[in-house]
Amino acid sequence: MNKNMKKFIILFCFLTLLLVLFLGLTINYFDKRYTKNINGTLSLILNEISNNNSLSEEEIIKIVNSKEELSSNFLARYGINTFDTEIVLANKIIKNKEYIMIFVLGLGYLLGIVLLVILYHQREEKKLKNITKMIQKINKRDYSLEIDKNEEGEISCLQNELYKTALVLNEQNNNLLKDKTILKDSLSDISHQLKTPLTSVNIMLENLLDSEKMSEEKKKEFIKDIYHKTSKINFLILELLKLSRFDADAITFEKKKVSVKDILDEVVENVSVLCDLKNMEVLINDSKSTYLVCDKRWQIEALTNIVKNCVEHSSDGQKINISYEENSLFTKIIIEDFGCGINKEDIKHIFDRFYKGINSSSNSIGIGLSLAKVIIEKDNGYIVAKSQEKIGTKFIIKYLK
Repeated sequence: MNKNMKKFIILFCFLTLLLVLFLGLTINYFDKRYTKNINGTLSLILNEISNNNSLSEEEIIKIVNSKEELSSNFLARYGINTFDTEIVLANKIIKNKEYIMIFVLGLGYLLGIVLLVILYHQREEKKLKNITKMIQKINKRDYSLEIDKNEEGEISCLQNELYKTALVLNEQNNNLLKDKTILKDSLSDISHQLKTPLTSVNIMLENLLDSEKMSEEKKKEFIKDIYHKTSKINFLILELLKLSRFDADAITFEKKKVSVKDILDEVVENVSVLCDLKNMEVLINDSKSTYLVCDKRWQIEALTNIVKNCVEHSSDGQKINISYEENSLFTKIIIEDFGCGINKEDIKHIFDRFYKGINSSSNSIGIGLSLAKVIIEKDNGYIVAKSQEKIGTKFIIKYLK
């Protein structure tokens, strides 16, 4: 029940009780005055009869208390007029006052109830106006609403729900603005990433077309360079498409129970060529059979990006260690290199898109670790990085069960 309605009912009952009490006291007061006048008059009558008649006092009292009706002629013999004597007129005045008082109390009671109804209606109407203003503000995309009092009742509940709706819309609006900012920055980064290799390709193609006397050796060099840059562009576009699909939540993971060892073996196979070029070795510290419920294909890609990053930031001939373990809460994979490391400023941003730190490779695009983080989180995991310059970097991945 509405809190204001409860107050109204309580006040209504209180006023009704007061009315009944005042009516009782009023009627009692006027009845006492009325009886007092009658008794006084009867005393005078009895005294007069007693002095002017042979009737004894006991006989007079017996007659007065008798249930037999006496005509007014009986009292008229003693000079008593029952229609216009002072006692009758006085009692009529008392009765009239009593009726007036009852009327005034009843009227005051009704006016009080009407006033309460008007006040209650005005209060509820004020709330409805406030709700209307809230809706108008929401329609104008102004979500800065405030609720001064949290009261009970349906209207107050509606007001609270509108306030919650405004908070949700405000949050969605802020997220939309953030998404627009991110999209703008991403488009700017993509444009920057594509502009340089495309410009180089155009220049080399112009040279190939314009220079008819160019040696075959120079042409082959240009063609290799064009192939390398177009491959980089193709890789960048594919990675961006993957990220955009994740952003749009357009990828569905097919989760199955797979062996962690099988995943890591394929990861090592994916980076084997790069490791051979740098004479590096990736070591997997075997442990007991450990399984992970995930999308195998996507987790292989995520871990491959991480190991590839470790290879790029390591010197020739160094090693990369991979270990894994599990408990009742999570499965943990640790990937550790002993390369140049990452400074304190860069470690905060290594999972940001297109971010390239001081020690980044010249061929780095700054998208691999960002994509790896998105994929790992999609499979109910999270990743953290710890690093010290000139000592190495450790990536710790935990998949929650």
